[in-house]
Amino acid sequence: MSTPDATRPAVGIRYCTLCNWLLRANWITAELLSTFGTELGSVTLVPDTGGVFTVEVDGMTVWDRSVDGGFPDAAELKRRVRDAAFPDRDLGHGDVRTP
Repeated sequence: MSTPDATRPAVGIRYCTLCNWLLRANWITAELLSTFGTELGSVTLVPDTGGVFTVEVDGMTVWDRSVDGGFPDAAELKRRVRDAAFPDRDLGHGDVRTP
């Protein structure tokens, strides 16, 4: 296995193990990889505690459960990752640009 490509965006998903949010983190990983594939350098699951659930792109938080109110739906999270990592990329027919 090769090492992550530092020239492509790295996504980190930090999730609470005590809250059993691993399946949700895995689902979001699959959604991001299905959409962005090899455009991403890596998607890393980071186990934590304390009710945390965050998604970061290159260290910048794009979703925080405690700030954004719960969990993202796939479309919203993909838009946020796109806006952070690939601002010129089109996500298809359901794409809505955030200001």
